[in-house]
Amino acid sequence: MSSRALSEIFRLERTRNYLQPGDVSAAVRLWKDYVHRPQRELCHDYEWGNVHWYCCGNPFEARVLLDTVMQAISPRSARELRQIISRFDTVWNQPPSPPYNADGG
Repeated sequence: MSSRALSEIFRLERTRNYLQPGDVSAAVRLWKDYVHRPQRELCHDYEWGNVHWYCCGNPFEARVLLDTVMQAISPRSARELRQIISRFDTVWNQPPSPPYNADGG
């Protein structure tokens, strides 16, 4: 990201009561790590929940925070952040791969 965008995010983190320094980068990292998890772990989280979210952060709340930040910064900086987040959203929106080969093996 450009220094201008990073500066805006830093300023936003200091001036908003719902943010602390480093929250945006932590949210990006949390969302990135979550969408790159194996499919079986994602299914487990969906079916039984994830108890680690209480201590390590909820990736869905992180994604919502990123949307909020993109609305609060300038369009130019939001576009830069959106480009980064859209790569992870693309991974998240891919259909799951079949658990077996199409030939039955």
